[in-house]
Amino acid sequence: MSTTLTDTLMTSEQSAPQLVIWGTNINMHKVKIKFQEFIKAYLIHDEQEQKDLMNEGIDITEPYYMQKLEEMHLIEEPFFNFDCSHLKHFNVELYKQLVCYPIEVMEAFDTAVKEFYFTKFPDDELNIRVRPYNVDKVTSMRTLNPSDIDQLVTMTGMIIRLSNIIPEMAEAFFRCSVCHANCTVKLERGRILEPTVCQTCNSNHSYEIIHNRCTFFDKQLIKLQESPDEMPAGETPCTIALFARDDLVDAIQPGDRVQVTGIYRAIPLRVNPKTRNMKSVYKTHIEVLHFKKQDTKRLYEVGDDIDISKNFTAERIMQLKALSKESNIYDRLASAIASDIFENDDVKKGILLQLFGGTSCAPDKHSDNSQQKNNSQSGLHTRAEINILLCGDPGTSKSQLLQYVYRLVPRAQYTSGKGSSAVGLTAFISKDVETNQYVLQTGALVLADNGVCCIDEFDKMSDYTRAVLHEVMEQQTLSIAKSGIICKLNARTSILAAANPIESKWAKGKTIVENIQLPHTLMSRFDLIFLILDPEDELYDRRLATHLVSLYHVSDTMEPSANHLEMDVLKDYIMFAKTQFKPKLTEESGRALTEAYLEMRKLGSGKGQITAYPRQLHSLIRLSEAHAKMRFSNLVEVCDVEEAKRLHREALKQSAVDPKTGRIDVGILTTGYSSEERRNREKISQALKKIIRDKGKITTLKKESLYQDLLTQSDVHIQKDHFESALRDLQEDDYLIITDQVIRILSN
Repeated sequence: MSTTLTDTLMTSEQSAPQLVIWGTNINMHKVKIKFQEFIKAYLIHDEQEQKDLMNEGIDITEPYYMQKLEEMHLIEEPFFNFDCSHLKHFNVELYKQLVCYPIEVMEAFDTAVKEFYFTKFPDDELNIRVRPYNVDKVTSMRTLNPSDIDQLVTMTGMIIRLSNIIPEMAEAFFRCSVCHANCTVKLERGRILEPTVCQTCNSNHSYEIIHNRCTFFDKQLIKLQESPDEMPAGETPCTIALFARDDLVDAIQPGDRVQVTGIYRAIPLRVNPKTRNMKSVYKTHIEVLHFKKQDTKRLYEVGDDIDISKNFTAERIMQLKALSKESNIYDRLASAIASDIFENDDVKKGILLQLFGGTSCAPDKHSDNSQQKNNSQSGLHTRAEINILLCGDPGTSKSQLLQYVYRLVPRAQYTSGKGSSAVGLTAFISKDVETNQYVLQTGALVLADNGVCCIDEFDKMSDYTRAVLHEVMEQQTLSIAKSGIICKLNARTSILAAANPIESKWAKGKTIVENIQLPHTLMSRFDLIFLILDPEDELYDRRLATHLVSLYHVSDTMEPSANHLEMDVLKDYIMFAKTQFKPKLTEESGRALTEAYLEMRKLGSGKGQITAYPRQLHSLIRLSEAHAKMRFSNLVEVCDVEEAKRLHREALKQSAVDPKTGRIDVGILTTGYSSEERRNREKISQALKKIIRDKGKITTLKKESLYQDLLTQSDVHIQKDHFESALRDLQEDDYLIITDQVIRILSN
């Protein structure tokens, strides 16, 4: 501690020397007394904070931090978290001392809390440490100056990387090589000063360190990246290094948006490790004292070990359960999703079910269910995340829906197709400046694990970039083998993508694959594909214009809808459903799903069309489970299956209809061609074979002359691209070879 023992003028009350901070007149004993007074006397004054604490069961008429000490005693948690805004309201001078001299003042605070706590609970053995948060001065990474060094700072950002756990020495154990006397030295300001003279035998430089007897603590390097909201236009995001210790290690994960409170430090670097020369430019980092996840404007982050009682009061739970019993709750929740966007009700319902998600088929480690154990041995895992593709005309609010979901979900990432690369979505290898080792930097899909990855301009992505999505969208993992690093990363993310047609305007005479030109293998991995078109109807245009004008001008006659749900209610509803309910299929719902699948298959069986694949059945199951969660039910019932069928059918009507026949044909999504097109190609191929056979024994043929012969013999006009497709089919069958404008016949 940077303090000195000074012999101050002694009075009758103060007969002992006083500890003060070096270069100041701040008395450490007075600091400790003032902080104890703060603990004993502080009452909450802010009205909104009083309401929130009353909902948590806190008595606002009693000192708040005295109740926190009682809570620490009950749950045996050795951390005393206090809000710096409370300290500033109670004593401005003490708050300023904490911000300007955090290293010294924090030690006095630790001593004050320990004395107070062990006086109240003498039998406890907790090693209590104080953790401040919510400093008024929220600093941006770009505004950190040398004047902020060794001061308490608070900043916000997104975690992009965690290092492995590093053991750091907390207390060194030395032994004299002459007389074998022992000595311990504690870490002070990041250094351990080796004793030069033995206190027992007075030998110089005789101490040697005994590593096995030293004390170490856990340390972790964390990279914090600037939040997009704070980034100036046209600038690249800044990053800063954080060092977390002890229980703060692994307290957060990459992708989390956090508010960090810590001490801004600067340390010198050696020019050469073997010399004592130092660089003139110091290296800076933040020693973390407190992490606070930011979720004020977003849905709560859902984890496996979340305690629901900490987030909801009994009254709130009763309110949510009462809401779930309302007959129109499905429509109310859907209308709360992006309420500024006009209509698109089925699209909003699809996004709502995506936020709830299905039930993962991964077996529970603690379950006694024999079926789940068999699944565990066979490695069975089916994804619970729902993938949605929005496509259609420009200016139909597709990007707005993506932006809304990005701002709503805690672990969401937003990328644009043209500005994304394969390594930006997955992971890339870089050399760590700290350790000089190659490390894996995760991309958007891994950072969005257990969240949503919003991809705009999906049609403009390169084929190489889109190829990495195949594994993520089905297996929910990401396999990496680069620079000697071979691993499989979790990417349990839902994909919400938006795509525009290649001709800007949707061509109604073409299929969805022809309009967007996405690989059919990727299209088939989307559970729901919604087509959002501009209807070009006067009545619709009038209603849309009225709605848009109302967003800028609120009429006196307009009243808010009684069915409108507030955002905090929507957040709580989705979080409660995702944490408390894991719906399973019943016999009735299983039979209903089987019948629905068979009905979809029969729809095109007589016409030579395929109207359903097993992937469509999996999509129905996931949508049914999400709808059951929305109802606060642990069982999937027939009503859930019916709504899943309806929503899936509406999406198929829009995206998988063959424009030539007007019938649903899932083959458009899975193979890129409708059954009608495949039959036409087969007919053209047979006609070409007949023409070639009629020409007798020939080895070469001009492509253009063959096309003219085909047109002469055909009753209907045959497009050039259909002719080219038929030739490619014959080449794949080893019947001919196409070389530029000449065709070589292999078998005749």
